[in-house]
Amino acid sequence: MSETNGHHEKKRLDNPPQTIEFKIQRREKLGGETRWEVFEIPYRRNLNVISALMDIRKNPVTKDGRQTTPPVWDMSCLEQVCGICTMVIDGRARQSCSALVDDLLLASGSNTITLQPMSKFPNVRDLKVDRTRMFDHLKQVHAWVELDGSHDLGPGAQISNETAQERYAFSRCMTCGCCLEACPQYFEDNYIGPQAIAQARLFNMHPTGKITIDERLDGLMGEDGITNCGNAQNCVQVCPMSVPLTKAIYETNRDITVNALFGWLKK
Repeated sequence: MSETNGHHEKKRLDNPPQTIEFKIQRREKLGGETRWEVFEIPYRRNLNVISALMDIRKNPVTKDGRQTTPPVWDMSCLEQVCGICTMVIDGRARQSCSALVDDLLLASGSNTITLQPMSKFPNVRDLKVDRTRMFDHLKQVHAWVELDGSHDLGPGAQISNETAQERYAFSRCMTCGCCLEACPQYFEDNYIGPQAIAQARLFNMHPTGKITIDERLDGLMGEDGITNCGNAQNCVQVCPMSVPLTKAIYETNRDITVNALFGWLKK
C-alpha cells in the first residue's frame, strides 16, 4: 500500500467486476461432512469480507439459484481488536473485518474469494471454530500477574522505557490464532505455539510477574512445550499485530535453559 503526503493511499481496481463470487467451505456441525457453496453478490467499493458475508446472509441463495442456510461465522469488534473473526481467506489466515475485497481481488486477479475455517481448531460450523485450546495454553503458562489483595500496596516497581515498549509489543496479541494456523508444528497436543510463549514472555518481564516465572517456564517444558518449535518463522509473517513472536521464542528458550542449569541455586 503506497503513501502520498504521509497518508495511506487505498488500492483501487481500475476495472472492477460487476459481481464478486465467494466460495465458502461449509459444515453443518462438528465432525460433519464438508461441502463447498458459491455465492454471488454485486460488487461495491470499500467492501470487507464481513460486509459481504452479511449480504449473503440476507439472501442465502447460491450462484446456481439453490436456497441454502445462511453461512455461520464469528464476529464482534469489527476493528481488528478481538481476533474472533479470523478465518482462512484465499489461503491465508487473517481477520475478515480488515480483509478488504478490493485488495483480495487485486492480489488474486480474479473475482472469486475463497473462505475456509481455520484448520488447527475444532470446526463448530461453517467458518466458526472453537479456540478454547488457545486459552487453555494461557492457563498452562500462567499468563497473568497474581493479585495480592485489593489493599493499597503503594507505587509499583519502575521499568525502563525500553522494557515497557517491548512488553507493549507482546501485549498487542489478540488471541486470534493466525500464528497457530500458519505454524507447521502446531497440532493438537504437539506444540503449545508461539502465542502462549509470547504471553509467557510478556508476564516474565513484569517486575511482579517475575515472582512466578518458574511456573511459566515449567509450563513450557512439557512434551508440547517450546522445544517443539521448528523455527519455520511463519508465525511472525502472518501476525496481524506485528507481535515479535520469534524474539519471544528465542528469549524464553534462553530463560528456560538458564533456569534448567542454575535453577537449583534458588532452592
